[in-house]
Amino acid sequence: VQLQASGGGLVQPGESLRLSCEFSGRSFSTYVMAWFRQGPNKEREFVAAITWNGDSVMYADSVKGRWTASRDNAKNMAYLQMNSLKPEDTAVYFCAADPRPLWMVPTSYTSWGQGTLVTVSS
Repeated sequence: VQLQASGGGLVQPGESLRLSCEFSGRSFSTYVMAWFRQGPNKEREFVAAITWNGDSVMYADSVKGRWTASRDNAKNMAYLQMNSLKPEDTAVYFCAADPRPLWMVPTSYTSWGQGTLVTVSS
């Protein structure tokens, strides 16, 4: 499995970005897809995770109500729509995949993308 995250950039507070994660490999629909982030001098933290068929999504409290995780199993893609961005959302964002992870635990994911930088600043 290989993951390729994209879509990061520099935005102003209140603006939106959509991150994408391209999954290369077999059986995308059998993987839980997740997003984590790591800010400057911070530990990697859970952002969101979505089940194999997209019928259930878990969010960190810090992004709940602002962001939406989704997936398209026909395209082997996962997405993170980030609205109402705040300066504290500045971080490198990673997508991760695993068939049976402990959702919020980064070490339980076996596959990781390279990260995409999101900077929120006026």
